[in-house]
Amino acid sequence: MVAAGAFAEHLQQVRRLSPATVRAYRSDLRDLGDSIGGRDLADIDLEALRDWLWRATQRGDARSTLARRAAAARSFFSWAQDEGLIEHDPSLRLVAPKRGRTLPTIASRESLTALLDARRAAAAGGDPIALRDHAILELLYGAGIRVSELCGLDLDDLDLDRGTARVLGKGSKERVVPFGAPARKAIGAYLTRGRPALATRGEASSPAVFLGARGGRIGPRTVYAVVAEALGPLVGADTVGPHALRHSAATHLLDGGADLRAVQEILGHASLGTTQIYTHVSAERLTATYRLAHPRA
Repeated sequence: MVAAGAFAEHLQQVRRLSPATVRAYRSDLRDLGDSIGGRDLADIDLEALRDWLWRATQRGDARSTLARRAAAARSFFSWAQDEGLIEHDPSLRLVAPKRGRTLPTIASRESLTALLDARRAAAAGGDPIALRDHAILELLYGAGIRVSELCGLDLDDLDLDRGTARVLGKGSKERVVPFGAPARKAIGAYLTRGRPALATRGEASSPAVFLGARGGRIGPRTVYAVVAEALGPLVGADTVGPHALRHSAATHLLDGGADLRAVQEILGHASLGTTQIYTHVSAERLTATYRLAHPRA
């Protein structure tokens, strides 16, 4: 679509959205361009946009995808109007189906404790990959960070004495997150015995904390594979990823009495409303326990 490239640059440079969000919006606009053909921006009206969303509905796109597509269109046409490319914004009344609320996948504290204990025992043999994977699992759960934040960690971002990590979150917002003694020990063991062995496999030294099998900075796909292999059997899902450990950390913090705003800061959520979903998780877990245990449930 005309001007989509300039809009993507605006999203990245001005609004500082994540690369994943920029790619998703570009994909949405390409899909819109295919739907409307070669029509000029000024000729696109509300009915064309509604027809585009209707076709996506007929394809079976999820409600979350439809909501994102509508958001992409509204953002694009608002920008185009501000830039003087169009006189009127046709997306002002564009409405997508409301997203259904789906509660995140979490693992119980007991199952995660057993898993991490088993991983610690496996890493005791000194295998570099086992040491790395144990440290990754401990840090994802212990600090509740995103996979992108973990992959972006450099050595000088860690303070093992204080048990903190400096991470770069969404919108390039930096924050310092704490982690506990188990994660500190696992990271220390990895940095001492595992990382040096992996670093020798790379062509050049890397400042990254976590390295791949070839010695370069670890990528999200590798972390996803590590978490899926370890956590999948616990939650009964083949597609579970690092976010399940983040979800679990947030839920367990709230279960343990942590303040909602403190959890918001740890997770790096811009809105408290995003964090509040974990209160629903805790409430539903409590209700499920009540129904199983109370004789008058």
